[in-house]
Amino acid sequence: QVQLVESGGGLVQAGGSLRLSCAASGRTFGSYAMGWFRQAPGKEREFVGAIKWSGGMTYYADSVKGRFTISRDIAKNTMYLQMNSLKPEDTAVYYCAAGRYASILTTKSYDYDYWGQGTQVTVSS
Repeated sequence: QVQLVESGGGLVQAGGSLRLSCAASGRTFGSYAMGWFRQAPGKEREFVGAIKWSGGMTYYADSVKGRFTISRDIAKNTMYLQMNSLKPEDTAVYYCAAGRYASILTTKSYDYDYWGQGTQVTVSS
């Protein structure tokens, strides 16, 4: 059974940084796309970025490009989201997801099969 567990969320001032982790277990993810999404109160879940587990190719939403970086450690089966230059509008619950047949270019949450429980990120102004 696939499990995804996020960690690393918290409260940070605008301009600061946070690194989120997503520990994956239950299978090997060689052909998977692994993504990060976020959801702010009253808003729909939004694509942040994704990484192809094998090869490491990444793709980002325009709103985070140049500020956020996705990486993965295959040996630890863990994906990371390094968030720099954080803005109040980045405040949301952040979710990691795994999609067996998803392309990293897909921004649709329904293309992902497995989800973590989410971790709260709050950026104060």
